[in-house]
Amino acid sequence: MGLGLPAWMTDCVLARPTWRRLGRMTTHPVSAMVIYSVVIGVWHVPTFYDLALRNKVVHVFEHVSFFLAAVIYWWPLLTRSKEVPKSGYGAQMLYILAVQIAMTPVFAYVTFSTDILYPTYEFAPRLIASLPPADDQLLAGAMMKIGGMLVSLVIFIIVFYRWYRAGEKEPSLAKRIARPVVPQESVR
Repeated sequence: MGLGLPAWMTDCVLARPTWRRLGRMTTHPVSAMVIYSVVIGVWHVPTFYDLALRNKVVHVFEHVSFFLAAVIYWWPLLTRSKEVPKSGYGAQMLYILAVQIAMTPVFAYVTFSTDILYPTYEFAPRLIASLPPADDQLLAGAMMKIGGMLVSLVIFIIVFYRWYRAGEKEPSLAKRIARPVVPQESVR
């Protein structure tokens, strides 16, 4: 089962040196982590969040930026591109962990704020009528972090398993060293 964009669709664009350089720079795990974290963090700033709710063009831009940040986020893990390949298994595992750490300030800001961050939701109808806005905000922040951690944990386990399986397919260093060397007969 293939995940993500097929290589034939991306590599025709990424074969051009300028796009390949931009792609490799943007989807490098450190850049991808920063881009993803900044996009998610900026749109959780109350001023920008409320602006997106009041202005349709800004709201569309918000969702386009979420989509592009998500593509960049998943690239080091799922791409099939040969021009801008995914990261190695160890780097993928570190990347998953680093993104979770980088997203912690957004979670903490939403979850532990003593103020209602988004005035729109202070007066919005609630699914649970007895849940005050402050508790609703705390619940939303906790769900955001726990949900993200669960997805990351599943992906981390899958990457670890694939790394393990790849290692099983290759003979170990000990086996390669222990192989007897067959001397070649000299040609006379």
